[in-house]
Amino acid sequence: MDMAPIPHLDDIRDAFPILQRKTYLNSCSLGALSTRAEARMAGFLELWHEMGASAWYEHWLGRIEELRGRVADFWGASAAETALLPSTSVALSVIAESVPASPGRNRVVCTELDFPTLAYQWAVKPEVELVVLESHDGISVDPQQFADAVDERTLFVATSHVFFTTGFVQDLAALADIAHRAGAYALIDGYQGAGQIPVDLKSTGVDFYTAGPLKWLCGGPGLAYLYVREELIPELSPRITSWFAAKNQFAFDLEDFDYRPDARRFEMGTPALPTVHTALGGQELIDEVGMAAIRARNAHLTDLLVERAGNAGLMLNVHPDPTRRSAIVMVAHPDPAGAVAHLARAGIIVDHRPGFVRISPHFYNTEEEVERFVEVLRGFER
Repeated sequence: MDMAPIPHLDDIRDAFPILQRKTYLNSCSLGALSTRAEARMAGFLELWHEMGASAWYEHWLGRIEELRGRVADFWGASAAETALLPSTSVALSVIAESVPASPGRNRVVCTELDFPTLAYQWAVKPEVELVVLESHDGISVDPQQFADAVDERTLFVATSHVFFTTGFVQDLAALADIAHRAGAYALIDGYQGAGQIPVDLKSTGVDFYTAGPLKWLCGGPGLAYLYVREELIPELSPRITSWFAAKNQFAFDLEDFDYRPDARRFEMGTPALPTVHTALGGQELIDEVGMAAIRARNAHLTDLLVERAGNAGLMLNVHPDPTRRSAIVMVAHPDPAGAVAHLARAGIIVDHRPGFVRISPHFYNTEEEVERFVEVLRGFER
């Protein structure tokens, strides 16, 4: 088994204070906070104390654009294709309100393994026919199922990059091709993927992709990122908007609204500046380590976890092909909440979902931490 070393791992671990206190294996719920992100936050607070609102013009608007540029580079797009929004729920809503359904094209295809927010955007719209594909194995959905369900009535193929329930990694290029052959849009919820799975959005052909710093990007809650394929931007006029979306934002003109010419037309008001700063700190670290190294390290830790858990007699719900796995591993358990509480008492932080304990190691974790999790969980008795 490839050890997939991360250069200077000890130094990286020192940059995440929680790792000195706990065995933290829950990055799929919340990425660990780094001293780099704390330093960015401290700088934000100091400017607030020193300059108050003047910091907006001299510093904070620049930090927003710095983050936009970093995110664009990170996922293989341009800054003009990247918007900052409060959450993925808002990002999905603004796209749903930019591409209204028509009588002849009103179907949205998603899956039962997607995070519910994805389907909720259209479930509340009576004019939309929501098609929810079932998983035959409880882990994945075959691209052929999408191909069979998508037709000339389909408006969106709306699904996940990585399923939060199983960690299965979908083929984005295949999904985009299926959607486009039917004249539909490919909208991808990438919140579970970005930061643990390399992303090059231009090469995938997807139309929309949303992610954010909360999880694998180690930047905290309160922010999301939205990619909109450049060619589509001029065609879309969101029916929900804000002053940040206005071409002449500081003209304060109520009589003459015009959208910005780039993805900022999808933005929904003042972004959460504290998270802009912590997200910059997290993104800096991710960029320095590099996604190729992070993916290799996470794959190694995931393979080790699957092997050790299997040897310990634990029942796993993971795809048999390691290349389609992410660093989200589901262990079946009769008492997931009790198991998570037991692990917490031992200083091991994980999470649970119905019927499963969910473990999500990241590049800053060690083999010893993975093995300790298996040992402690195996010793738990209801």
